[in-house]
Amino acid sequence: METYKILDGKKISDEIKKEIALEVEKIVSNGGKRPHLAAILVGHDGGSETYVASKVKSCEEVGFASSLIRFESDVTEEQLLATIDQLNNDPEVDGFIVQLPLPKHIDEQRVIERVDYRKDVDGFHPINVGRMSIGLPCFVSATPQGIVELLRRYEIPTSGKHCVVLGRSNIVGKPIAQLLAQKGYPGDCTVTVCHSRTQGLKEMCQSADIIIAALGSPEFVTKDMIKPGAVVVDVGTTRVPDSTRKSGFRLTGDVKFDEVAPLCSYITPVPGGVGPMTIVSLMMNTLKAGQKILFN
Repeated sequence: METYKILDGKKISDEIKKEIALEVEKIVSNGGKRPHLAAILVGHDGGSETYVASKVKSCEEVGFASSLIRFESDVTEEQLLATIDQLNNDPEVDGFIVQLPLPKHIDEQRVIERVDYRKDVDGFHPINVGRMSIGLPCFVSATPQGIVELLRRYEIPTSGKHCVVLGRSNIVGKPIAQLLAQKGYPGDCTVTVCHSRTQGLKEMCQSADIIIAALGSPEFVTKDMIKPGAVVVDVGTTRVPDSTRKSGFRLTGDVKFDEVAPLCSYITPVPGGVGPMTIVSLMMNTLKAGQKILFN
């Protein structure tokens, strides 16, 4: 008998969108400015196109203004930085993102650091990352924030739990580890960060009450790595060729869902788990950017 419950990111993100839309109505009816999110998209990467399209659609759903600035992949770093400067100085734009990855000839870190941290709704700027690490108000990177919000809304106990994070990326692994180790709820976890050089990885996972899989390695987590009753959050989304699909591929997570799920208390599906929460977190950050409440 399957006893696990699904952490339904689609359902929760729809609830949050309704909450944001109500808030936007209030702001506008009180004579305030409608929050405005801008996005810069370079080139025609399939994944990036999909993400940006869903971000623009989400802006419409919650009542934000949005604008999309497109460049071909041969754009120079100077042109890109000049556009970032314009957005930094545009009072109409409350927050903006530069969709990653960027072409190889552009220094991503330089681009991230050029964004005004007060408009950095992706939460990638070193000032936001630093503030997050010591528990100050900031824009938290969208995927980790989405995971934390999902745990909160499902009232998953975290205090004193052992959380294993698979992956140490700046965008997911490191920030989620820090958030779950911080005082408060969701937090107060004992966190172990594992990566490609970790020894005894399977045993580490077997002792975990919560596993956050963010490796980008399809179906890496198997049933022999899971403690019965664990909570499993699958951040991975890799396009795996699938000739039975019209698109020619299917999205596959880092967790072998069919064999792992029966052992879990809660698990996220792919798609429909962390993905929608990431996009709605960007909306939450944009609302905060519009309200100018984080950095006074």
